[in-house]
Amino acid sequence: MQQSYEPTRAETADGAARVLVVDDDPTVAEIVAGYLERAGYAVERADDGPAALASAAAHRPDLVVLDLMLPGMDGLEVCRRMRERGPLPVIMLTARGDEDDRILGLEVGADDYVTKPFSPRELVLRVESVLRRSRPDTAARPLRAAGLTVEPAARRATRKGEQLALTLREFDLLTFFLRHPGRVYSREDLMREVWGWEFGDLSTVTVHIRRLRGKVEDDPARPRLIQTVWGVGYRFEPGQEAD
Repeated sequence: MQQSYEPTRAETADGAARVLVVDDDPTVAEIVAGYLERAGYAVERADDGPAALASAAAHRPDLVVLDLMLPGMDGLEVCRRMRERGPLPVIMLTARGDEDDRILGLEVGADDYVTKPFSPRELVLRVESVLRRSRPDTAARPLRAAGLTVEPAARRATRKGEQLALTLREFDLLTFFLRHPGRVYSREDLMREVWGWEFGDLSTVTVHIRRLRGKVEDDPARPRLIQTVWGVGYRFEPGQEAD
């Protein structure tokens, strides 16, 4: 199980969110950092995996923009090691448009990905979206169904009393399902409601459904809670498993 310990995030003097940009291309890193700084973020930079891990250990960021193709230790391994120390929103950058690369990034827990070449302004919007959704909903009450409990204010989820190690998007997806049991949602619906995107690669939703099933189902190969409605989408059926 993922460790529950999370290093304290260093706060900037003005309370700005801290973003770590990890890219071995100095031009890309400079452009991304510049746009994020102008948007009001406190930015730190690292040009390889070990430097990124050292930076994150010294000053836990609020979000990481992480290049997939780094020298030596690639972005997938960096993402895995960072997540061993606690939940951390990650946006993956990839120079390839290959679907396998995008899915690999999502499988290790990236919350979003952007394919190079990309618009820096679009990246800033993605950063804003991920950070906005990572903030606890302090007004929301706990949700319970089928042995699952979600506490939006604490961003904590448990299954039969055991804490679940969920990424940001997995938590949001589970919360959405618990709030809307019995209804069928298409992948487009889920992308709009959970990710806040009007368009995007629908394989993002598919991967997150598969990952979430692996954490909440007794048998992920034969899901009873998060059911596939063929040709339509997915439905959460809490009555299929007793509390």
